[in-house]
Formats: sequence, C-alpha cells, structure tokens
Amino acid sequence: MKFLVDVGVSRKVEQWLVETGYDAKTVRDIDPKAKDAEILRLAISESRMVITMDKDFGELVYNSGLKHSGVLILRLEDANGDQKLEVVKKILRDFADKIQNRFCVFQDGRLRIKK
Repeated sequence: MKFLVDVGVSRKVEQWLVETGYDAKTVRDIDPKAKDAEILRLAISESRMVITMDKDFGELVYNSGLKHSGVLILRLEDANGDQKLEVVKKILRDFADKIQNRFCVFQDGRLRIKK
C-alpha cells in the first residue's frame, strides 16, 4: 500500500510507515499549506491512500464528488503521536486488505469502511 500522510497526523506515524517499508510521502514535505483538493489530486495521481485528521475530506468525497484512492480519517482530536501511531498500526495489522481504495473513518475505537 502507498500512503500520503497529511499534516497533523504525526511525525511518528510518518516515520513508522517509512521504517516499516510502506511507500509513504508526507504533505509536510511536499507542501504543508496544500489545500485538501490538491492533496486528493496528488494522492490519485500516485494511487496513494490519504491518512488525515481532517474531516473535511468527507465533504470533498461525498458532497463534492471528488475521486480518491482511499482516505483514512483519524478522529483522534486529543490523541498524542504515540496514540495515533498505535491506532494506525492496529488498522494496518487488522484491516490492510479491506481499506485499500476505500473511505474509512476511525472514531471511538471503531473503524468504518465505506466504498
């Protein structure tokens, strides 16, 4: 799987993905001020799943109808980097085969996977 990690997710998540062998790029390194629609376009052009904390991606995908190559929204507003990392590890360990090219939201200990 290939990922594009949005600013705000956590440097720990970014580093872990790369160290674990995932093909991961970070919005922080590309353009930390990139608009959400630009992030989606880049992710589509490189077939990357966006990992983000920004629920506005739901608006873009469902209300504006923008295409995506997968989006994982982490609703972990008060979580620190270590907590975010543990959630991402668990999601990839338990659901990697189910989330590719899907719209997913992790909230309250649950992962919702939509088409």
